[in-house]
Amino acid sequence: MSTSRWIDLDGVVNMRDVGGLPTTDGGTVATGRLLRSDNLQDLSDADIDHLVEVVGVSDIVDLRSNVEVHIEGPAPLQVRGLAAHHRYSLFRDDEREITAGDALVVPWSKKNQKEADARPRLDDDYWASHYLGYLVDRPDSILGALEVISRAQGATVVHCAAGKDRTGTVVGLALSVAGVSDEDVVADYVATGERIEQIVGRLMARPAYGEVLKDQPMDHHRPKPETMTRILTVLRERHGGAAGWLQEQGWSVGQVEALRGHLRA
Repeated sequence: MSTSRWIDLDGVVNMRDVGGLPTTDGGTVATGRLLRSDNLQDLSDADIDHLVEVVGVSDIVDLRSNVEVHIEGPAPLQVRGLAAHHRYSLFRDDEREITAGDALVVPWSKKNQKEADARPRLDDDYWASHYLGYLVDRPDSILGALEVISRAQGATVVHCAAGKDRTGTVVGLALSVAGVSDEDVVADYVATGERIEQIVGRLMARPAYGEVLKDQPMDHHRPKPETMTRILTVLRERHGGAAGWLQEQGWSVGQVEALRGHLRA
């Protein structure tokens, strides 16, 4: 992946613009339309100025769960009101009172893993099963996130905690609708692996993630190409592709075309 797509700031380690990716019909994805990132909590004033004034960020899509947001608090861009903030959790968040013990209830915690293991597996690939679970459990959130991207006046930043799994699923669908080949969608997803040590190291210092990450092997977090390949194959074989899945969820052809048109140069 070209290093020119990375956006190096003080407060994030996994932010990049997906612009420049080729489409299968000879076009390209426009720059300054869709950015993917890890947690935005540590953005500095200089980072914020760069994102707003140089990159032109107008919207933030936050895919974190209620528990994560409760522990971490609002991000600086939201606090300062410099971009429209949209929350779309990809989990079935309940409304129970948050306790100190709940601080460990993040998507990859041991408690949540036991619950996930008790559910029917949606795919033989461990991570693909999780990603397909997002589509099954929270299609409304995925549709909402893609609608924000489609209508944004400037650039949209899509983020979760690491900017890998939840962000990878939403961005993968968006790129597929835009006409990016499966091979290039997979390459964009796997690019996070180039910085996985920095990503995990940064999250270890955050209150919501440090305890549950400390004993996990690094390879557990590294994105594998076969996972995104499997997601795209399932979408194609079962739904006629990402666009077909969107229409099955209630999107019109016009909405699909609006997303595609917004993302293309």
